[in-house]
Amino acid sequence: MSERATQTMSLAARFAASVAIVAGVTFVCYRVTPVNATTAGFAYLLAVLLIAAGWGLWESIVASVAAMLLYNYYFLPPIETLTISDPQNWAALFAFVVTAVIASHLSTQARRRTEEALRQKREMERLYALSRAILLAESARDGAKEMAHQIARTFELPAVILYEPTTGIFHRAGPADLPGVEEKLKQAALQGTQYTDTRGDLVVTAIRLGGKPIGSLALVRPELSDSALQALVNLVAIDLEQAHNREAVSEAAGARRSQELKSTLLDAIAHEFKTPLTGMKAAASALRTGSVSNESSRQELVTVLDEEIDRLNQLVSEAIETARIEAGKLQLNRDWHAPEELLTDVAREFQAASAVRPLGVKPAPGLPRVFVDADLLRLALRQLVHNAMRYSLAGTAVTMSAHCMDNRVFLTVTDYGPGISERDQERIFEKFTRLQAGPGHPAGTGMGLAIAREILRAHGGDVIVRSREGAGAEFSLAIPLECPATDNSTATAIGEKQ
Repeated sequence: MSERATQTMSLAARFAASVAIVAGVTFVCYRVTPVNATTAGFAYLLAVLLIAAGWGLWESIVASVAAMLLYNYYFLPPIETLTISDPQNWAALFAFVVTAVIASHLSTQARRRTEEALRQKREMERLYALSRAILLAESARDGAKEMAHQIARTFELPAVILYEPTTGIFHRAGPADLPGVEEKLKQAALQGTQYTDTRGDLVVTAIRLGGKPIGSLALVRPELSDSALQALVNLVAIDLEQAHNREAVSEAAGARRSQELKSTLLDAIAHEFKTPLTGMKAAASALRTGSVSNESSRQELVTVLDEEIDRLNQLVSEAIETARIEAGKLQLNRDWHAPEELLTDVAREFQAASAVRPLGVKPAPGLPRVFVDADLLRLALRQLVHNAMRYSLAGTAVTMSAHCMDNRVFLTVTDYGPGISERDQERIFEKFTRLQAGPGHPAGTGMGLAIAREILRAHGGDVIVRSREGAGAEFSLAIPLECPATDNSTATAIGEKQ
């Protein structure tokens, strides 16, 4: 059965009920408790007013006509006829009918005004809830999609579609589907028009900002006034503009961070490369000028050149890995490796520096092999040893150790420098953070610990620090012993914190 047929049947039922109520009043006033014509007239008038207040004008008019006929038939002489003997009763009957109709009309108007006020109140409350959601929104990600869902929830609509011409995406929300409306949305967004179907079940309207259409919105059965609909569209326009602004700010911030990273890395590369290049230049100049006649001295200079070239090659590799990590392109090439071999490899790279600060290697016996990317893990270890060498006092020892506990292998670097306060122990893992501890201002990028943590978290582990001011620092690479899938994917960090 169609909706129109249902409405017609409902109206007919109310008409029948109105006549039945008037008939009931007649039965009571004529048979149950006989009353005079004046009392019966007031009873009819009261019934008509109640019908008008409960149902509406047309139902009360039907009740008025029925009351006029029954009042004439049963209470105005001659009784039980539709004729009136006294001409004065015609005026009374006419006054009754007019009074009943006017009273029912006024009652219907009052009811409609009350319903309109309640509807406007609901609209204002919903518009306020929607505006509050817009103001509290912080992320530009999926902003239009979230707005569509918010409209459907707030206004209890079965279907909502929000169209963004800049992306060409139709954001759908609500339990019902709305097929075949895409062209109307595109036309509204292009021409700034509004479309309403004949029954008012579908509204497609343009979203304007500064008089220019920036999108379109389709709503199914929106019980909204024109002003509320316009306010809704304005809120959507504000939200879309805020989302675009947030996205632009985020992109600008990302560009600034990228530029900052590039500048910092270039500065670090220039500083770190300076030492091996200086040594290489001195050795090459001595060999080129022939000022060294001793064969053993020449071999020593060649050895220096070879070591510094290796060191320079290592720095280039680390810079490349650092850029890959920062760009989110970290790929793990895992294999089984012995922890003590990883420590020994890194210690061998610091032989020259260990003449000033002794570097010891103390792995526990019987350690299980770990399933890791050896190059990246050595890079993380080097970052820890670099920091330990940089911040500890000359002559104090730096120790690398390894042990197994709680189903994890810990590769630990310990120094006996100035230590790190509890307040700084989490901050040191932030990018570009350098503590000004110890004598002078140690050089570096401030990226080492951040890189080490990213590498370990990619392996499903973490970097753990134990330290207190004046008592040195201990950094541990916590590597889980579980064997992950060998798919070069990045694992989830366990996020352990002390």
